[in-house]
Amino acid sequence: MEDKIRAVLSEKVSPLLKSHAGGVDFMGYEDGVVHVRMTGACRGCPSAQYTVEEIIRSIVIGELPDVRDISLDASVSPDLIDMARKILRGD
Repeated sequence: MEDKIRAVLSEKVSPLLKSHAGGVDFMGYEDGVVHVRMTGACRGCPSAQYTVEEIIRSIVIGELPDVRDISLDASVSPDLIDMARKILRGD
């Protein structure tokens, strides 16, 4: 199932998001729920949740009926936190 999800995200979703300088990463699949993280310009966009709810969900579920929902992972990566700390310390 994960390979099918990755294919749909790559072939159907990513081209749409690239037009907005963004993207989507597959984070996992569990109990019918696909977990994704927005990347690029989509990562900090105020419309990211809407994009997941209205666009990504409809595409993925339309292609893969076994998927029942999409969840947005809005956590901050450890790399980004480390970079922010370095900037704040003046490193």
